[in-house]
Amino acid sequence: MANVDKKFVNRELSWLEFNGRVLQEAADENTPLIERVKFLGIFSNNLDEFFRVRVATLNRLLDYERRGIENMNSNPRRTLKEINRIDALQQKEFARIFRKLVRELAHEGIHIVNEKELSEEHGAFVRRFFNDHVRSQLFPIMLSNLKSASLVDKSIYLAIRLSGKNNAINEQFAVIRVPAGPLSRFVLLPSTEGGKYIILLDDVIRYCLDDIFSIFGYHEFSAYTFKFTRDAELDIDNDVSKSFLEIMTESLKQRKLGAPVRFIYDKNMPSKLLGMIKQKLDISESDTLSKSGRYHNFKDFMSFPDIGRTDLLYAPVAPLEHRRIPRKESILGIIRERDIMLHYPYQSFRYIIDLLREASIDPQVRSIKMTLYRVARDSNVINALINAARNGKSVTVFMELQARFDEEANIYWAGKMQEEGIKLIQGIPGFKVHCKLLLIRRKESDKNVYYANVGTGNFNEQTARVYADDSLLTSDPRITADVNSVFHLFESKYNPPKFHSLIVAPFHMRNFFIRLINNEIKHAEAGREAWCIIKLNNLVDDKIVKKLYQASQAGVKVRIICRGTCTMIPGIKGMSDNVEVISIVDRFLEHSRVLVFNNGGDEKYYISSADWMVRNLDNRIEVACPVNDKGIQQELKTMLLIQLKDNTKARIVNHEQANFYKDREKLPKIRSQVEIYNYLKGI
Repeated sequence: MANVDKKFVNRELSWLEFNGRVLQEAADENTPLIERVKFLGIFSNNLDEFFRVRVATLNRLLDYERRGIENMNSNPRRTLKEINRIDALQQKEFARIFRKLVRELAHEGIHIVNEKELSEEHGAFVRRFFNDHVRSQLFPIMLSNLKSASLVDKSIYLAIRLSGKNNAINEQFAVIRVPAGPLSRFVLLPSTEGGKYIILLDDVIRYCLDDIFSIFGYHEFSAYTFKFTRDAELDIDNDVSKSFLEIMTESLKQRKLGAPVRFIYDKNMPSKLLGMIKQKLDISESDTLSKSGRYHNFKDFMSFPDIGRTDLLYAPVAPLEHRRIPRKESILGIIRERDIMLHYPYQSFRYIIDLLREASIDPQVRSIKMTLYRVARDSNVINALINAARNGKSVTVFMELQARFDEEANIYWAGKMQEEGIKLIQGIPGFKVHCKLLLIRRKESDKNVYYANVGTGNFNEQTARVYADDSLLTSDPRITADVNSVFHLFESKYNPPKFHSLIVAPFHMRNFFIRLINNEIKHAEAGREAWCIIKLNNLVDDKIVKKLYQASQAGVKVRIICRGTCTMIPGIKGMSDNVEVISIVDRFLEHSRVLVFNNGGDEKYYISSADWMVRNLDNRIEVACPVNDKGIQQELKTMLLIQLKDNTKARIVNHEQANFYKDREKLPKIRSQVEIYNYLKGI
């Protein structure tokens, strides 16, 4: 992908390269078979969001271009063309991998069958299942009556051709939504001596179409899958007479009517039927059209059914006990003595729930303040906060209503908390609050003592099982005072205070880290050791990338672990010789942001909620927190060095060959997530 004539890789194309790494996991024979199927689902789900957000944004820019409006030095037309080219190649590879996985599943006695491959026994079962569970969920729309607004984004539909025998009646067309959501996409058929059998819900409907339409005289049916993706960017109303809750609720209704940005259809769909659907949905040739096979919405494969074959899944990994947090001891008491760092999912998120529970019943705790961005479906975090309010604590929550695709859930939880007397801080229009903060105020010897939690990931017990994040528990007054100031910032209508320890965006985070890079440059120019290790999800901020190029040219060793989008190109002679960028895609989602600077031997460590992107540094409230405890610093450095040595799941980012594995031929084999688990187990 890298082009040595350029200093930056296009961010959209870099993201597609990242999703290609997810696709590699589906192809990797060292990954358990059913986990490989799930990686196909992750790839598909990622791609849906990419089209709903990034491609939708490019389409808007293209519309500005058509109207003669300058569009920020970008070339959306060229980018969209390249996206479509790469997408076509990846879809071809996806189909190849899927066919191979189906064969391998069959070899293991797990058969995915369609409606034409059913035995008599299985056919009877499918018919009963359809009438008992599916039929009541189906509401066909005749194609002549179809409106774009009638169709739900992210769903799949069957376009059905209806005809009578010997053309006795005129052919008609109908559309049926496949009700995956209310029902599982996968239907387990009765086992036989030949193994396990699975049929997709789409094919259950195909098999039973006569149960719906034969009463109208139709006897011949053919069904073709299609799906379309809408623009998911919200247009936020600035009506000051409305609460932010009302504004967000109305904006979500608009999303359901967003313009289509991608249309995928079965390549065997008759051209007449295809043309009619495109006309009804107002889909033009300028929209992204993709021919595909008979199955779409592979995101459902993330929830592949339990068929009792644990040998084809990752072995369970029990969360480790934190050696400094013994059971039956006060967590607040432990934090009072020293800082604690939790590393999810290697260690359990239950410590946060336990901390909230303790705070909710401790008679000396006066208040709890928390930021929430994405929470679990049945959130124990929110239940703990509600319990604290019921116990008479003052509870304040900043619930970010603009957390993309979690807006509706957050609006629901905001209402629940308000009902229980929790003070809910309204949003800040134009800014998202993305920092992960918890602050507990406790009365001790007639003075207020504060305890804080600053993390890189959400307060979400579900994602904490699969997202690799770091979370600092501290009573350091330098940090807790600044955490308190962040909450005052929310409550004072965006009147920024002065921070002494935390680095807070959008005020000075970019400049702060540029100063630290400049400091490394000075050390390198003076002939001293100079290096930095940067771990992020995304690196796309032009100013920081340019500064890192300058650091490389000065002799600073820059090592970057970047899971997702990266616009920087390593290894270019005279520009980035001293830069190494790797990405690790494995069982757990690498989500933590950790930054280490040599600083002339007096190493500085930070964890952060922010990636190095314009949106994080300029348009969000983000926090980076110093890590001062020497023992925790050593933990973080050891974990980073393990990842930099990974030669199993690490890829070199923006290599001439896309997603080239790093040192895969070397021995011993180092798989960093396994090694980190073992390291934390031993300390």
